[in-house]
Order: sequence, then C-alpha cells, then structure tokens
Amino acid sequence: MGLEGPEDLEQLAIKKINSGELKEGLKLMLRAAKGYEEEGKAEDAARLFKYLGYVLLERTGSIEKARPSLLKSAYLYLDLIDREISKPDVDIDTLDEYCFSVLEIFATLNDQKNLEKYAEEFAGIYEELGNSYQENDDLEIAIRAYETAYRYYKLMGNEEAYKRIAETLITLYGQVAESRLESGDTKGAAKAFYHLAGFTRALFGYDIHFIEMMDTAAKNFEKASKTAYSNGDLDGTTSCLVKAQYAYLLARNFNRAKLIGLNTARMLYQVISSHRSRGDYEKAAEKLVELSEALIGIGKLEEAMGTYKSALETRSTMPARVRVRIAVLKKFAAENGREDVLDDIENIEYYLGRNKHTKALELAEKAMRRDGLVEVLEKIHAAEGYG
Repeated sequence: MGLEGPEDLEQLAIKKINSGELKEGLKLMLRAAKGYEEEGKAEDAARLFKYLGYVLLERTGSIEKARPSLLKSAYLYLDLIDREISKPDVDIDTLDEYCFSVLEIFATLNDQKNLEKYAEEFAGIYEELGNSYQENDDLEIAIRAYETAYRYYKLMGNEEAYKRIAETLITLYGQVAESRLESGDTKGAAKAFYHLAGFTRALFGYDIHFIEMMDTAAKNFEKASKTAYSNGDLDGTTSCLVKAQYAYLLARNFNRAKLIGLNTARMLYQVISSHRSRGDYEKAAEKLVELSEALIGIGKLEEAMGTYKSALETRSTMPARVRVRIAVLKKFAAENGREDVLDDIENIEYYLGRNKHTKALELAEKAMRRDGLVEVLEKIHAAEGYG
C-alpha cells in the first residue's frame, strides 16, 4: 500500500473521526482494515472492522448499517480462534479476547442463533482445555478454562453441562484452598473458599451448603486481616476485612458483618488520613472506595455516597464504579435472599476479574435497574456527577 500503509491510515482515520469528519474518517478506517487483511494481519483487521461497526452503530443508531463491518470482524475472529486452538500451547488470554469479541458482536446484532451456536462451541473448547490443563496439574489455568466453559454453558441454559463443570470447579477450588491453608496463605484460601461457595450455589441454590462455605471464606478473610495487621500492613488489613464483611453478609451472618463493617470503617478513616498526610492522594482515593463499600454494608448509604464522591474527585476508575454497585447488590441479595441477584453478581465479578471493565459496568448498571435498587442507583449516579 505504498507510503500509506494500514497503520498510517488507521491513525489518520482516528484523527478525522475525532475532529468530526466522520464520513472521511470511516472511509479511511475501512481502507486500513482491508489493508491489514491484505497483509495477513487478521487480528488488526478484526479489531478495526469491529471498531468501524461500533462507531457506525453509535453515530447512526442503526444495527443494519453496522452489521456488515461487525460480521466481517466476527468471522475474522473465528478464523483467529481456529488458529489459536490448533497451536501446541494455547494462549488463554488471547483466546478469551477472541471468543469474547465474537459473542459480544452477535449479542449486539441481536443474533440469538449465532450467539447460542458459538457459546456452545466455545464452551466445548474451554472444557477440553480445562481437561488438558487438569491432566498436566496446571490447576490455575485449568480453573480459568473451566470457569469460562461454565459461563458459556450457563449462557446457553445447558443446566446439565454447567452443573457438571461446577462439580469439577468445586473439586479444584477445594484443592487450591487446602494447598493455600497448608502453606499459611489464609488470604489465598479465603479467595478459593469464596469461589467454591459460588459453584456450590450452582448445584444447591442459596441454601446451607452455600452459606457454610461463604462463612468459611469470611473466617479466613478475617484471619488473613489479623496476619496483615500483625505485619503492620494496615492497607492489607482493611482490604481483607471488607472482603470478610461481605462474605459474612452473603452467609447471612448479619451481626458479624455489621460489627466488622463498623470496626473497618473506623480503621479506614485513620488509614485514609495517614495516606493524605503523606501526600499519597491516589492511595487515599483507593481506600475511600473501600470505605464506601464498608459503609454500604452497614447501611450508611448517604455517608457512603459522600465518601464515594470524594474518591472520584481524586481518582475516577471504572473498577471503582463497578465495586460500589457490587457492594449494593451483595447487600440487597443477602437481605432478600435473592439468588437472581447473586447470578448477576457472579457475572459482573467474572468480567471484572478478567479486566473487562466496560462489560462489568454495563452488567452492574443493568443489575441495579430492578425494584428496590433504582433509587440507590440514582444516588450513585449523583455521586458520579450524572444526577
């Protein structure tokens, strides 16, 4: 393509689009995407066709105008998936990105048939990968693969399949928890018990099995906080305590959750003051988000929103926005025994854990739009400057 290679065209296209020259910018973007494809750079081509489709959708509001570019992107990603899974060593992060893009596109196009078709296909791929990693005793990657298979089978509504994967994950997380406890890593064990509780719920619902496992997670988070405190790590102490607070909430041990929440809030005020006195305002903002969570958990919503607003004034991040919504959802789910809300939380945390912050926030926002939470969402929006 001479001096005007796809990289140059892409940069020029973005400049044109950002300066309001949409038509010219989109033409250049299309040329860049085709250029990447001609050069065999399928990933870049897929990325640009996807970008082109979403810009068209945003600017015109028409799915039909966006459809050709988005479909082109989806089928390029499908080719990339085939290439990736044929490699001797699959890069699971790369595979996650490709599969996520395909399903996101078909969801955007309201193409339920292809969404279900590929969700089922990808679930099978991830289950096979999980089996392979498990056979090689690579538990961490096996868990990641199985969790994605579980998510896709659940998206399909394939109850037999997702419950089968849940049983496997319970076994694996049990092994991880045992290993962490043996090595003295109570925080790691607590995280494993938290996940174990979630997959226990997939089998038994919001019953005593889930509650007992979540209570075990809470106790281990609490124990980990004491270890951090004895090491003079107040940041680690408060982080573990907030996790303990919410695990106790989900275990419906409301008195313990409230006691921990009150004590953690008091400690966080001191920690935040200490960070500010040292001029570390970013760390103070991070801890203000944590304080917002602790206050939400003990029912001090107005105070929590003021604290949250202060955090955003220093440092506004998408994960912080997601976390505040998750805190509200967890409290609501625990107090009302709402398993549907726990399902939403599970999905949000899945995407948050994989750094899909936009998707996590989109799901969190949607989950908050239900009876009993709309007013709280309005208060969150006000704190974020949208009220």
